[in-house]
Amino acid sequence: MTDALKRLSQEGVAIWLDDLSRARISSGNLGELLDQQHVVGVTTNPTIFQKAISGGTGYDEQLADLAARGVTVEEAVRMITTADVRDAADVLRPVYEATGGLDGRVSIEVDPRLAHRTAATVAEAKQLAWLVDRPNTFIKIPATKAGLPAITETIARGISVNVTLIFSLDRYREVMDAYQTGLEQAKARGLDLKDIYSVASFFVSRVDTEIDKRLDALGTPEATALRGKAAVANARLAYQAYEEVIAGERWEALSRAGANPQRPLWASTGVKDPAYPDTLYVTELVAPGTVNTMPEATLRATEDHGEVRGNTIQGTYEQARADLDALDKVGISYDEVVQLLEDEGVEKFEAAWNGLLESTQAELERLAGGKD
Repeated sequence: MTDALKRLSQEGVAIWLDDLSRARISSGNLGELLDQQHVVGVTTNPTIFQKAISGGTGYDEQLADLAARGVTVEEAVRMITTADVRDAADVLRPVYEATGGLDGRVSIEVDPRLAHRTAATVAEAKQLAWLVDRPNTFIKIPATKAGLPAITETIARGISVNVTLIFSLDRYREVMDAYQTGLEQAKARGLDLKDIYSVASFFVSRVDTEIDKRLDALGTPEATALRGKAAVANARLAYQAYEEVIAGERWEALSRAGANPQRPLWASTGVKDPAYPDTLYVTELVAPGTVNTMPEATLRATEDHGEVRGNTIQGTYEQARADLDALDKVGISYDEVVQLLEDEGVEKFEAAWNGLLESTQAELERLAGGKD
């Protein structure tokens, strides 16, 4: 057993758990992860909730009550998911207080079917913030084209945001711009910028999965040599872009007004290819002021045998750029890949949400049977 998680925290990486369920909360497991594994935050998404609600009996009592009331399936899902996020936020509240609001946060995502509708996304973000009613909540908004102005408007209203589904460096720069614009509007409205926080969730493993598939199809020695390099290179260059933004005059003015940096968050950090170390997207993406949200398997693997070697991002930018440029030389379009991944990401979350609605509807109908 190593103390890799403690070392990771000491290097300035906030460790968040990419999972939530009612059983995890009620059993005390979430509290144990905070106490023993240096976890300081939680992220959720439609896939996580679909697995949680369909995977046990922990929701039966609430489902029975909802069925008795005859609520719509959309309302039922929102009541169930916001209850879990509210309870998890209460568990994490001491971390939130101890870190002055930086960590101890739980993320909940807007309905993914709204990903291409700006006004509806803002309305949903406001509703979720009201329903959960905890200061240590992040509302997750996908970084689609329609999501960018929604991010600005939500931040401008003083609601803290976790921007999700970021794959491309250009889109990440647009996200950082949207955040700063939102802060400027919030300041103009007289809001206290110290109370507004944000993270930008840059997805990692899916980049390797898609690009490696294309490299394997090429099958040349040049292509094979590039396997497993794109995702880390992409994330490292994202951190470089972040450093450039926070060193700029625009950010310095916001910082003087009390604004908090929008931390880069490494998401999708579970390794999909067994040929790679299972801690690859943790140990190779260590830098201060970042967040790494991990599935529990990745968290345990890092705890067990992760080798944290200090900062593994700064000083790597030239090689990272060379690795991405090499993809173009073998005929793989970076722009095409990241757009495909964004489109697929929205589709996957929509599919998970629809599956959640279907399974919840079936439970409501089952539990409503025989009732007055």
